[in-house]
Amino acid sequence: MRPLQSMDEEKKNPNKTPGKMARLAWPKSKYGVYAAIIIIVIINVLYYKDQLLSLI
Repeated sequence: MRPLQSMDEEKKNPNKTPGKMARLAWPKSKYGVYAAIIIIVIINVLYYKDQLLSLI
């Protein structure tokens, strides 16, 4: 009987976070976007540093 109850619960709310993942602290997605932009900018500055310094 136990597996049938859990299957019914999953059907009721398919977007529910799984039990093992629910205990993790998930950061907001906007912080991931900010981090990605900062990483891209830093890598580009390091890669094109000679060309940026020649502009000055």
